[in-house]
Amino acid sequence: MSEWLDDEAGPIVRSYALTRGRARPAGDEPFDMITLIATAGRPRAGTPGIGPEHLQILEMCAAPQPVAEVAARLELPLIVVRVLLGDLLGQRLITVTRPRQESPLSKESLLREVLHGLQAL
Repeated sequence: MSEWLDDEAGPIVRSYALTRGRARPAGDEPFDMITLIATAGRPRAGTPGIGPEHLQILEMCAAPQPVAEVAARLELPLIVVRVLLGDLLGQRLITVTRPRQESPLSKESLLREVLHGLQAL
């Protein structure tokens, strides 16, 4: 059968099979590309809904990783990784650190500093 497959054929298991047809993560929390993911625990043997991809994410995120990096290293579409992360978050196996929301004042002060820098040129 190996003569029928090559590198251009793509994965044998399609993305929707990894997520069991789900296109959105469980829960209401979206995962931005720059959100940091860190492993918070390990699943017990035979935990339902935890597959090899989930375990890869947990191993990879022993040191916090951004969602985009996780997707790139797993070579999976971002939406698939978001669904898998939702599963892990639901099991409390990861922690999520979202980027800080910038206040309008910090944006204004940054723009003011840029303007002063340009005027100094």
